[in-house]
Amino acid sequence: MTDAIRPLPLFKYHPRPLETGAFETGKTVKCDCCQQATPLYYSGPFYSVENINAFCPWCIASGAAAQKFNGVFQDDASLEGVDYAFNEKGEAQGTTGAITLEQVAELVERTPGYLGWQQEHWLAHCDDFCAFVGYVGWKEIKDRLSEFADLESDCADSGLQTEDLEKVLFNNGSCQGYLFQCLHCAKYRLHIDFD
Repeated sequence: MTDAIRPLPLFKYHPRPLETGAFETGKTVKCDCCQQATPLYYSGPFYSVENINAFCPWCIASGAAAQKFNGVFQDDASLEGVDYAFNEKGEAQGTTGAITLEQVAELVERTPGYLGWQQEHWLAHCDDFCAFVGYVGWKEIKDRLSEFADLESDCADSGLQTEDLEKVLFNNGSCQGYLFQCLHCAKYRLHIDFD
């Protein structure tokens, strides 16, 4: 079966990876994990000691890429709502919050990341990670303000006030917005980053 007709895997926390640009097209490359040629490939953030060029979506979804290269697609220190509980050997045995190790594994080992100006940060809501919707500025969110869980708090986390957004938040600008949506209540969250 060729990748051209092979269905794209479903990513719970990044449901529209083609729209967000998580996967590139335009040339055929070899996946560093399965060594198969693929016209659809990921070259975004991957934290590993290995130098990786590209992964196919299927090696990401199965967890094979993270396992083979002992790496992750999201730095687990940049996950909202996660504090680990450790056993006497220093191994994570669970989390102290409502987010489970299974949810963490799904996000960091089997979900393509996104590109941020500084450190990517994954938001959570309703005791689970949110889905990454895409890159936004004021223009993209101004008609959705009532659909946010707590936009004022999201802004405050970046040192801004909600009324500042119209003047500073531009998609592909120096002040970039990253839109997330809760998988349970459908409310939006906003992470803001500066170049």
